[in-house]
Amino acid sequence: MITLTTETFDEQVLKSDLPVLVDFWTDWCPPCKMIAPILEEIDAELGGRLIVAKLNADDHPDIALRYDVLGYPTLNLYRDGEIVHQIKGARPKRLILADLSPFI
Repeated sequence: MITLTTETFDEQVLKSDLPVLVDFWTDWCPPCKMIAPILEEIDAELGGRLIVAKLNADDHPDIALRYDVLGYPTLNLYRDGEIVHQIKGARPKRLILADLSPFI
C-alpha cells in the first residue's frame, strides 16, 4: 500500500496504468482504523491488478476537497485518471471486493 501526498497524488493515481483505490482517511476516524487491515489484505491479494493507496485528508485537504470527499472513510477507485466508483463508509472485505470486481 502506498501513502499519497498532495505532491504525489496526480503522478501515482491519475497517471497510473493500473486502477488505484484511494482510501481517504483521518486519524480521528474509528471506521478508518477498522478498514485499514482489510485494505492491506486487498492490496496483497490484488497486487498487479490494483494499487491500493491511502491519503490522510487532514494532512492533504486540498485533494479531499478536489474530489468532494466530506466523510471518512471514502474509497475512490480511479482508472485512467477518472473516478469510476466510490465507496463511502466502512464495509466488510467481501462487500468491498464485490464493489471493485467490475472494475479490475
